[in-house]
Amino acid sequence: MQEPLCLVQNGADGVLSPNPAALEVLRGIGQPVVVVAIAGPYRTGKSFLMNRLAQRRTGFPLGHTVQPQTKGIWMWCLPHPYRPDTTLVLLDTEGLGDPYKGDSCNDAWIFTLALLLSSTLVFNSVGTIDQQALQHLGVVTALTERVQVGAEDDSDTAAANFVRFFPGFIWAMRDFVLELSLDGQSITADEYLEHALRLQPGSSRVVQEQNELRHCLRDFFPERKCFVLPRPAEAEAMTRLEELDEGQLRPGFLRQADAFCRHIWDKAPVKALPGRQAVTGSMLASLAEKYVAAIASSGVLCLESTVTALAAAENTAAVAAAVAEYQQGMERELKLPTASQEALGDVHQRCEHRALALFMERAFTHNIHQYQEQLMHELEAAKEEFCRRNEAASAERCRAVLRELWQDVEQRLDRGEYAVLGGSRRFQERLRELMEEYDRRPGKGVKAAAVLEEFLREREVLARALCAADQQLSECERERVASEAVAAAAVAAAKEAEEAAEARLEEQRRSFEKHKQDLEERMQREQQAMLEEQQRIIAHKQKEQEALLKEGFKEEAEKLKEQIKKLEKEKEGIVQGSWIQNPLHLFSTVIGLWGLWRAVVPVVLRLLRLV
Repeated sequence: MQEPLCLVQNGADGVLSPNPAALEVLRGIGQPVVVVAIAGPYRTGKSFLMNRLAQRRTGFPLGHTVQPQTKGIWMWCLPHPYRPDTTLVLLDTEGLGDPYKGDSCNDAWIFTLALLLSSTLVFNSVGTIDQQALQHLGVVTALTERVQVGAEDDSDTAAANFVRFFPGFIWAMRDFVLELSLDGQSITADEYLEHALRLQPGSSRVVQEQNELRHCLRDFFPERKCFVLPRPAEAEAMTRLEELDEGQLRPGFLRQADAFCRHIWDKAPVKALPGRQAVTGSMLASLAEKYVAAIASSGVLCLESTVTALAAAENTAAVAAAVAEYQQGMERELKLPTASQEALGDVHQRCEHRALALFMERAFTHNIHQYQEQLMHELEAAKEEFCRRNEAASAERCRAVLRELWQDVEQRLDRGEYAVLGGSRRFQERLRELMEEYDRRPGKGVKAAAVLEEFLREREVLARALCAADQQLSECERERVASEAVAAAAVAAAKEAEEAAEARLEEQRRSFEKHKQDLEERMQREQQAMLEEQQRIIAHKQKEQEALLKEGFKEEAEKLKEQIKKLEKEKEGIVQGSWIQNPLHLFSTVIGLWGLWRAVVPVVLRLLRLV
């Protein structure tokens, strides 16, 4: 994108709506996205800071008056400066507390969208972390009224699970002029933030409200960082920041701004959903669309429902993409007709493995076994179509060879060479020569024996007529001579069909095994990711519990202790892995039934061959 584009429009009536043009841009991005959103009070320099992240002097519009410039949420998609095959998505949001708007609920929804869409949320404010600055973050305490994790969750359960969905948090303090010290000791900006978020003693309503906000910030955002940036330029130059060269900006600001940008470029993670499912641009578009639709319809966002709907759409798309990859690979690599069914099976196996790898890369784990079963059926159907085409190409090639070879026999028949005494024997000898020459011809494919049998059966009446007219043959010899070529061809065709069927069965067995193996490996990786995420949350809760005890808040620490016990129990369930065994059991059952079918089919084919 050469310039930013509005992602979420904020109408004059306060109704939010996604911008179709911006969604289209995101849907064209198949790469993982690092999403950095900035929020904060209006007229505090958010856009200027985001332009620096974009490494551009201009882009997000800067205002020089008391009137806010940014409305809704604006988006800028750029190649990530440090990570290949990754897109950096910058989201600049409408400022909080705009006196011209007068709708705090609208502010809250814009902030909530920025929070849920981002992988790193930057809160930008001016001055120090004081009570006024904290009040601007008051929207955080009301998140449980607007956002649920599960549809049946109460507010306490939702709050405990927010950490699974929420981004990293950076507080950018602008125009900071104070010395970073506490009790005569120098402190870092991060320590300054943690000190400001310490719970305060007291039981008054005001203290409790302030502590609730601090507690929410500590609980929802385990990964917190702070940057303090002095004023970028002299007061008279602040109205033309876009025009200033780097040398005209204050060195202190440049140092801190560069540190801020490097941290974002180095550390800001790819946007991910629970289970560490990386989000692509197209998935981000779906999330934005679904979140805005939920706000308009019910005023409550259910995160798990949104992710479930997204997973269904993405898994359906993953199946379609995998089938397309398979079909394109087969069209590219398969040369029809193949010499044997095994040759087609080898190409099928390579293409299927690539298709399955693509599916596993794109699919969500949620109900993945159902979509993988659908993929197996569609790939099998696609393979059967290629087998049909292969057989048709082989049959066409074989008939062309036989037409060519029969021309000489037909000319001899026209001359009457076989309508004489002993002519039927000469006809059978010429027929054997034709069959030998036919066998030597290359490139006939998988229907060589079947087409030859069909060819000979079509000429069986002619052979019987020649035998009947040949007075040298006895009645018994006439029957034997007339049918021996057809009988031999029938045996060869039956063997050909049996071998082809067994080859297909073996291909399907290998396919089932590969699907099961890949699903099992995916489930094991998912289990490990879930365990690591669960342990990260437990460690965060334990750290917060220790901090509360140290600060003297035993009651709050006891509540966290109960949350930790629940999380430990959930971790035990992940370790036991019953959620893994169910889909794998389904696959094992299917493979077991297929093994029984595979054992029965060759027996049936042999019986038919004997008949």
